[in-house]
Parts: sequence; structure tokens; C-alpha cells
Amino acid sequence: MAEPVSRRAGAVMLALAGALFLLYPVTRPWADEATLDGARGMASAAWMVAHLSAISGFILLVLGMQALTSVLRPTRAGLPAARALVVTWIGVGLTLPYYGVEVFGAHVIAQRAVAANDVGVLDMVSKFRFNPAAATLFAAGLTLLAVGMIVAAVAIWRSGSLARWSGVPAAIGFTLFIPQFFAGAEVRIAHGVLIAAGCAWLATTLWRKN
Repeated sequence: MAEPVSRRAGAVMLALAGALFLLYPVTRPWADEATLDGARGMASAAWMVAHLSAISGFILLVLGMQALTSVLRPTRAGLPAARALVVTWIGVGLTLPYYGVEVFGAHVIAQRAVAANDVGVLDMVSKFRFNPAAATLFAAGLTLLAVGMIVAAVAIWRSGSLARWSGVPAAIGFTLFIPQFFAGAEVRIAHGVLIAAGCAWLATTLWRKN
């Protein structure tokens, strides 16, 4: 039976996912979001491009992981690889609603703040960002995503089918996804570089698999 995502298609998707996760912090406006300059950043097309890049990256990551799981299925690491895929799916599913609010909700609120020349309107952005239910789902999603990528890296290591270290950088990158939100632009861009490099290494390994 044909796999839903072929090995090489999955490799391409992983590489594209990594590139999009780098595009996310590179294109994202970095002005202080408590100011009107920050509001203009959130109201800009760059804000939309950045967050839609992240959303697309999450989707492509899961598709790439599906191809990886197919490659590892015949090995002794087949079961943990399947578990990693399921956990990653769930993690991405819980993460994306929050990104949807960021890309559309914050954008519309910021436009209103700019039009009214009133930075106080931006308080609404903080209210939905730190809403207990929203923040909990977001944190749970990114935590599960990190767990899924760690389990995938362990599965790759044990499989004997792919280069042992090829899953480690991506796993580290996604494990650091939550902490990097508390850093400045330079660190967040460096984090994007780490994920892009990790996904590229994993994609190359998958592409070259015999």
C-alpha cells in the first residue's frame, strides 16, 4: 500500500518547514508591542507573513514526520516513531488555534489601535494572550510537540536505519520553543536558525535513505 507521504516528499516538507520557522522570526516586526510602533508592526503585512509562515511550518512538519514514521516502521524503532507522530499531531493541533488568534486577532486589534492613535486598545491583545485556557492549550501543545520530536530523535537513534544524530538538533530546537518566547529578537532568530538547520539535516538524511 502506498504511503500517504513519500520519503522524498516528506524530506522536502521537512526542509520547507525549517525554512518557514526561520522566516517567522526574520520577518516578524520587533518593535515594543506596548507602543504605537508595536501596534504598527502588528498591523502590518509582515506580521501576517511571519505568523502564517509559522502555521505553515507546523503543518509541513507533521507531514514530514509522517514520511519519517513510514521509513522507521519496519525497524525496531517503528512503535516509538508512530507514537512520536501521534504526539506531534496532537501538539500541533493544540498549538495552531493560538497562532490563528495571533495572526488575525492581534492584527485587527492593532489596526484599530493605529486608527484611533490609542495604545490602550492593545490591552486586548494581552488579554487573549494570557487568557488561562488559551495559554494552557498553547503551552500544552508546544510541550507535546517537544515530546514528540524528542521521541522521534530517540527512535531515529535506535533504528539503525538513519544517521543517529540526525534527529537531535530538531528535537533541541522544538524543546526550546517555549523558552525562546521570553528572549529578544536576536535569540529568537538564532532559534529559527537552529530549527531550520535541524530540519534540513533530518530532511537530507531522509532524502538520502536507500
